[in-house]
Amino acid sequence: MRPTLLTRIALRSIARNKTRSLLTMLGIIIGVSAVLLMVAVGQGAKSQIANQIRNLGTNLMVISPGSSTQSGVSRGAGSLNRLTLADAEALSEQAYLLSGVSPVILAPSQVVGGEGNWRAMVQGVSPEYQVIRDWPVELGMFFDKSDVRARRKVAVIGATVADQLFPEQDPVGEQIRLRNVPFEIVGVLSRKGQTAGGNDQDDTVLAPYTTVRDRLRGRQFIAQILASAWSEGDLPAAVEEIRVLLRESHGLASWEEDDFTVRTQDELAETAQAATETMTLLLAAIAAISLVVGGIGIMNIMLLSVTERTREIGIRMAVGARGGDVLAQFLVEAVVLSLLGGGVGVLVGAVGAGVLGRVTGWSVLISPTTVAVALVFAGFIGIFFGLFPARKASMLNPIEALRHE
Repeated sequence: MRPTLLTRIALRSIARNKTRSLLTMLGIIIGVSAVLLMVAVGQGAKSQIANQIRNLGTNLMVISPGSSTQSGVSRGAGSLNRLTLADAEALSEQAYLLSGVSPVILAPSQVVGGEGNWRAMVQGVSPEYQVIRDWPVELGMFFDKSDVRARRKVAVIGATVADQLFPEQDPVGEQIRLRNVPFEIVGVLSRKGQTAGGNDQDDTVLAPYTTVRDRLRGRQFIAQILASAWSEGDLPAAVEEIRVLLRESHGLASWEEDDFTVRTQDELAETAQAATETMTLLLAAIAAISLVVGGIGIMNIMLLSVTERTREIGIRMAVGARGGDVLAQFLVEAVVLSLLGGGVGVLVGAVGAGVLGRVTGWSVLISPTTVAVALVFAGFIGIFFGLFPARKASMLNPIEALRHE
């Protein structure tokens, strides 16, 4: 029998029993919509993380303290800090593949000024920090190298700090106090939003690293060094150049391990997205159970249909239909039921994803590939669970089938 004829027969059979067909498709509808919704949330989270990683800066590299070992036991990352301003200066002066280098001196402080006070992360950085992080100034300007050399008490604040201390005001030119040291606000950074880890990037105060070191921190070692390569293709070579220069600066012998860690933007993205992909697969696998349940429902209904249509099957065989024709007919009915349920499930999942995105503010992303895979999987469910009833129908004895009441 031709596929078009089989499909028309299947649709007529489904139309004759609308309620039963709808209940049969319900499991597939729920399964496909659940899979689509879960994957959409996962893909949206992956895309959002990628944007947040790109938002960290251009061709970014983060140089952090290494780990130390005591009595054969590792004390963890960051436990051995030998990073100094001299290291940052050496990289800035000697590296050929780095477009910018900035030390980062952290000094969490209570920021007092404007309409109250606010706890924020104060960072001592160089003017190159703005280029490395690709962070434009919305109001005012960023401090320059002369401010660093003169140890001027100037600061650039993030949007969150500006909102808390100077709501609906222009804070440029105003004063704030950090640990009782007065600083003049020279600029306000544009909004960056949260990092992949959920930290508010705008909740910060930037000042010349020389001023922060002498006025607020007073320690020899620094928290980290940020650097950027000229291009994305230069990142691997730039990482190796940093390793060579820092090992030389720290006087490490060839057999000694690095006492620092260099991580690139790509590594940060891979780590964050690997966790997201794992969670997406887990959610999709859980949702796929609904598809299996829907397939079992199709098998049960098709078995019932074979019983109800035994006499019809006998008549078809009596007028010349072969077992293969009967098997194809019932198999096509199962596949059509699955695909119809899959199509409705796609619509329900797309609408649900849109509603979920608006209500929760989450990023959701439905790709054509996801829709195609969901429909193919629904069709496969129809073939897999429809094969047994179809085979049972094809093996009926025509004489016995005709006698069936």
